[in-house]
Amino acid sequence: MASDNNMKSAEETYERFLGWLKIGSIITALVTILVIILLVT
Repeated sequence: MASDNNMKSAEETYERFLGWLKIGSIITALVTILVIILLVT
């Protein structure tokens, strides 16, 4: 089984990954909206 120390490290890495995933999703949505606006006008 994984030790507590490894589990803490894994949780921190996962939380960091989720943070970057959220930021990436927001940036992707903003770029998509910008491209749609540019195509429409």
